[in-house]
Amino acid sequence: MKKKFTKPLSYILVMVMISTTFSSTAQDTTAVKKKKSMWDFIKLPPVFRNPIMQYYRPNDKRGIDVFETSKNDSTPFDGIKVKVGADLTADFQALKDRNSATPVIVGGVNTNQLMPLTNGFNLPMANFNIDAQLADGIRMELTVYLATRHHQDTWVKGGYVQIDKLPFLRSSFVDNVMKAFTIKMGEYDVNYGDQHYRRTDGGNSIYNPFVENYIMDEFATELGGEIQFHPKSLPIIAVFGITDAALNPTVVRSTTIDSATGRTIKYNPAFIGKIGFDKKWKDLRVRLTASIYANKSANMNTLFFGDRTGSHYFFVLENTAATSDGNAWSGRFDPGFSEKVTTFMINPFIKFMGLELFGTYEMAYGKASTEVNTREITQGAVDLIYRFPRKENFWIGGRFNVVTGAPAAYTSSMTIYRGVGSVGWFVTKNIVAKLEYVYQQYENYAATNILAGGRFNGVMLEGAVSF
Repeated sequence: MKKKFTKPLSYILVMVMISTTFSSTAQDTTAVKKKKSMWDFIKLPPVFRNPIMQYYRPNDKRGIDVFETSKNDSTPFDGIKVKVGADLTADFQALKDRNSATPVIVGGVNTNQLMPLTNGFNLPMANFNIDAQLADGIRMELTVYLATRHHQDTWVKGGYVQIDKLPFLRSSFVDNVMKAFTIKMGEYDVNYGDQHYRRTDGGNSIYNPFVENYIMDEFATELGGEIQFHPKSLPIIAVFGITDAALNPTVVRSTTIDSATGRTIKYNPAFIGKIGFDKKWKDLRVRLTASIYANKSANMNTLFFGDRTGSHYFFVLENTAATSDGNAWSGRFDPGFSEKVTTFMINPFIKFMGLELFGTYEMAYGKASTEVNTREITQGAVDLIYRFPRKENFWIGGRFNVVTGAPAAYTSSMTIYRGVGSVGWFVTKNIVAKLEYVYQQYENYAATNILAGGRFNGVMLEGAVSF
């Protein structure tokens, strides 16, 4: 266990050294002669100096309430630039849980006996980010998970190229067309719904006013491309995307039989669509979007099971054989739509001065290859946040989240409720602290399921750094 804590902490030291180096190069010079420090002797290449990206969501407080990046062309291109950044999140957990499940004895052990919990720190999570401005209007983003609950080793999350201009075509007509369009290609977060812009992603929790994500967490990295239409002159947004519908793609032909058709499953692409309205007046912003994700057949679709980092609620309602990485999604629900899924989401967002409301209503249909019939799961959520004072460095907020539907092998519906209250403080635009109280309850699970009569509640304290 000591090794798991030592590794992410060692990354913190590296991050601090990098950020200090970068900030030292941005200091204003004055007529007063200053005493030289060790950083004065470090000369960064021009490509690393003043790395301001175009059409970019800042990796700090300024990125809050940013969805698709704007088409405002406010940053001139003066050569290739590289921005190196990182995210670190650490949690203190004080949660307690209980259930009323009937004992199920396997090998002399009750598999429905809950893991005993105590108050303490969870494994910190860290991300490493590289952004590169390759040309005027062409940017690349790469994210690496340094250490997470599910994987303590370092590995690549994904990367993509975003194109807002096509200067190499040297066409005024194309230049005018691209003022309203954005093209994205690579391995990236599927742009289904708006909630994924507000969620915690491993070490990056700067955009999330709460410690955890939704109960049914819609997140997957898939290989593909999308086109966004969001002209500056109109308050509309439209997105069309196509991906391979796979977290871990393969070229090996499937031998899995679809129980509904009796045929071997195929690897069909996933189609993503979004249409919406987004308008800002002086103190009021209104956004409303409707989204769809559809995949007819897949080897292993992970739209609701694609988070490779894990939950920030450790070991709640897990049995005594659970491990941190093997049971990394505590407190979440996976509907098990691994072979076929079609899901719809509606997201209203209203912000008036410091008061903001974000909602989600979702209807998901799908099945696994072993199932004959599709099942339906619905999810609803409301976030109400008040940010204050004028610079909105503090907030107080609440969330109510509910999931209803039949899990695999169930003939009747279950329900999971979660209520969260949160207060937070942006110490700087890069440093945030959160305190929350969470209560979650499970209803209508079979008596032999470990979640029968399940509930957990308590306090979470979180600190995070993003730059």
